Amino acid sequence: MSTRRRRPRWSELRPLVRIEPPRVGSAERRVAAAATIADLRRIAKRRTPRSVFDYVDGAAEQEISLRRAREAFLRVEFRPRVLRDVSEVDASRVVVGSRSSLPLVLAPTGFTRMMHYEGERAVARAAARAGVPYALSTMGTVSVEDLAAVAPDAERWFQLYLWRDREASLQLIRRAREAGYSALVLTVDTAVAGRRIRDVHNGLTVPPSLTLRTLADMSIHPSWWFNLLTTEPLEFASLTHSGGTVAELVDRMFDPSASMAELAWLRDQWPGRIVVKGIQDPEDAQAVAQLGIDGIVVSNHGGRQLDRAVTPLEVLPQIVEAVAGRTEVLLDTGIMDGADIVAAVANGATGCLVGRAYLYGLMAGGERGVDRALSILRDQVTRTMRLLGVTSLDELTPSHAIIRPRDRQTDVATT
Repeated sequence: MSTRRRRPRWSELRPLVRIEPPRVGSAERRVAAAATIADLRRIAKRRTPRSVFDYVDGAAEQEISLRRAREAFLRVEFRPRVLRDVSEVDASRVVVGSRSSLPLVLAPTGFTRMMHYEGERAVARAAARAGVPYALSTMGTVSVEDLAAVAPDAERWFQLYLWRDREASLQLIRRAREAGYSALVLTVDTAVAGRRIRDVHNGLTVPPSLTLRTLADMSIHPSWWFNLLTTEPLEFASLTHSGGTVAELVDRMFDPSASMAELAWLRDQWPGRIVVKGIQDPEDAQAVAQLGIDGIVVSNHGGRQLDRAVTPLEVLPQIVEAVAGRTEVLLDTGIMDGADIVAAVANGATGCLVGRAYLYGLMAGGERGVDRALSILRDQVTRTMRLLGVTSLDELTPSHAIIRPRDRQTDVATT
């Protein structure tokens, strides 16, 4: 018997018709369809020159450290509890004295106006709207005063590298203090610059050089080059001089002789909160905690310094145990999903620093792209909490997020 057909009534079709409201602005339309940070990464790769994208996306040497960091989050096994009332969940937290709507801080990243012409200004405004702290880098392309002026409501931290010129470092942190920055983040894993092979192959310099390769790239990414050439010069706002590659600049200005004594000196110079970023060993964590430091970040610099360094998520429980509550412990490197943040918190981190994730959003759509990245992470964090059966971050324990052992054979094969 054949199927009888009929003409559908409009009353039956009307509930199926879905008309999306118009979105103002091409950037907002571009990033609206992104459902994950990986989606934003794909958009960013299309919209920015290869050397710029690779500067963000790449890591040191063979990029083993970065792959291992991301792979560690893939080995997390969530163990949810059921029949819990999760109609309301609270994902907010005080992170090293700063109230944050999520257990995260937008990490300091250098040369941010290279990714998008508004750079740090766009990131800080998005952070203020989202209610999360933002750390401005010493290698930033907007000054501490300028950022404070354009984002007065943002919870601002300032990240410091110790320069060979101590007086210059001191003047810089005094300016940050006067401009209202509440915390100082000292990065300690950059005695010398890591060797980032993608940057070497791309010939990336500061600022980008107009070579035959970059001139050819203009035809592929005209809007990026137009914005670069028609806005203020792209340079490091806190450095008296730049030029050459990032690695050459780091080796020329940063102090490889810095020791724990400098950290004690910094404690005397900065009256606010101090966070030490780049801790990878429990003994170092103990030594830093004994100096009265407010927080540490378990980090291998996003895999951008020492390749084959320890995997932060794997060493996190050991470091949490070593400091025994004397200082807060944060984590970064490899975070691409809000579930990664939940896993880190469950294993003892107060919160996480996120870098590449929001930079993908910035490259994909400027300020609206950062908004979208933060919205994605917020949805993922709260959804993961609900599915785990917890209503607050304080309820998370290591039993909620087991880090399964690494398969050594697979690790060798993939790296």
